[in-house]
Amino acid sequence: MSGPEPAPSRLRPRDVVRVGVTGLRARPARAVLSALGIAVGIAAMVAVVGISASSRAQVDEQLDALGTNLLTVAAGQTIGGEDAALPAGSVDMVARLGPVTAVSAVGEVDASVYRNDEIDATQTNGLAVLAAGTDLLDTVSGVVDNGRWLDDALGAYPAVVLGANAAERMGIDEVDGSVAVWLGGEWFTVAGILDPVPLAPELDSSVLIGWPVAEALLGFDGAPTTIYERSAESQVDAVRAVLPATVNPENPEEVTVSRPSDALAARAATDETLTTLLLALGGVALLVGGIGVANTMVIAVLERRSEIGLRRALGATRAHVRRQFLGESVLLAALGGVGGAVLGGAVTAAFAASRGWPPALPSWVLAGAAGATIVVGALAGAYPAARAARMPPTAALSAV
Repeated sequence: MSGPEPAPSRLRPRDVVRVGVTGLRARPARAVLSALGIAVGIAAMVAVVGISASSRAQVDEQLDALGTNLLTVAAGQTIGGEDAALPAGSVDMVARLGPVTAVSAVGEVDASVYRNDEIDATQTNGLAVLAAGTDLLDTVSGVVDNGRWLDDALGAYPAVVLGANAAERMGIDEVDGSVAVWLGGEWFTVAGILDPVPLAPELDSSVLIGWPVAEALLGFDGAPTTIYERSAESQVDAVRAVLPATVNPENPEEVTVSRPSDALAARAATDETLTTLLLALGGVALLVGGIGVANTMVIAVLERRSEIGLRRALGATRAHVRRQFLGESVLLAALGGVGGAVLGGAVTAAFAASRGWPPALPSWVLAGAAGATIVVGALAGAYPAARAARMPPTAALSAV
């Protein structure tokens, strides 16, 4: 009497993993070099997305801190193409608008500034001299890096506050009460130095003085050249629509209104476009890595013909052999994917830290990296696995 039929052999998922790991460990150097190609592609993609996300996070932080409700009003051109001017009372007219919560202005002064009175008059360093209201800094969300800002007392005294770039060009990095600059034929004490002002970058290359002293000593006519205005977020568009007619009722077409925060938002959009391009380059690197894995697996099949034949002779089916080599290919790609994800994350963190950005790595990036390695590993191993499965058991006899 014959015994029961033996159960058909099975290759469970954990068996596939164990056999795949054994196959890779047999040739560690080749496995590492092949996985390196995948790692480069994944690292490039993770780093590109991570750096771009960190940049956008930094822009978002800036916008949250600085606000998006600042509008800048400046004079445009007349119908004849000449430079227009803002009326002297335009600041007060803007302040009368109901939704406006803060307003200030600067006026360009016809004067040059030098580090001392011995410098050639043509060496101005491109610095503008601006009369500024005492409430300017709060309106534009500026910060004093060193010293103090103009107040009512300093505004009537020969004192200046330097923009960040202006201080650098003049070689002044500290304020101690004894530093002065030669401005309009007068000595002006340096009272402070500003940090860069993201929403008003024109102030970075400017020398700011009080409105009263500009009128008293430098012949300033009191007309503003740029007005800075803040209103409630929900009212920004409505205020923007009425500002030209409010500032210059007779010639509203000669007034230009801009929103400085739009420049920061545009920078984020530019970063996104660049990210798409770099992702394509990362995809090319991943493709090259996949070709390397496929090449490695084809060579492995040729070198292990005796092993394949012996397994077939001992009862392994074609499906078992196919799964074995496909599993090795996926594991090899996964090894590169994990290494690449770690490397890309480290590059993102290091770059963000060097720029003072908050590190940001979206979770979908890691999920995408895992998915990409599985797809690349499966595609790269499909042909070698099918070739190994088609090999007849008699190959063991000829290969041993």
